[in-house]
Amino acid sequence: MEKGPFSVEWLAQSSRSTGGRESPAVGESRPPSVLAGAPRDREAADRSSSPGHGAEAAGGAAPGRPRTKFSAAQLQELERSFREQRYIGAGEKRRLAAALNLSQGQIKTWFQNRRMKFKRQTQDAR
Repeated sequence: MEKGPFSVEWLAQSSRSTGGRESPAVGESRPPSVLAGAPRDREAADRSSSPGHGAEAAGGAAPGRPRTKFSAAQLQELERSFREQRYIGAGEKRRLAAALNLSQGQIKTWFQNRRMKFKRQTQDAR
């Protein structure tokens, strides 16, 4: 019985040969990773070097926008608005952004983060 491509025996034999890089015999097929000539480890290395991964995400500052440090007055107003309504509407977002000298994106992100904090606090209380 002939061992077909991708069988355990075929893969074991192809990995034993000189790194799996010699050309296949006529009629013999190769797995896609060998045909591409790129080991799977290279794909994993590419993913780990993408932004937001690796050492940067482990504690160093990620490239891009620095973290916003809200003033006590800004936090007081944001918290007051959050107590009234956990989900902010477009009009309230515009009003807060203008009043607090923040962007609408910063307001939106603050509310998202605050809802997650609220969720963690309520789950911990159970």
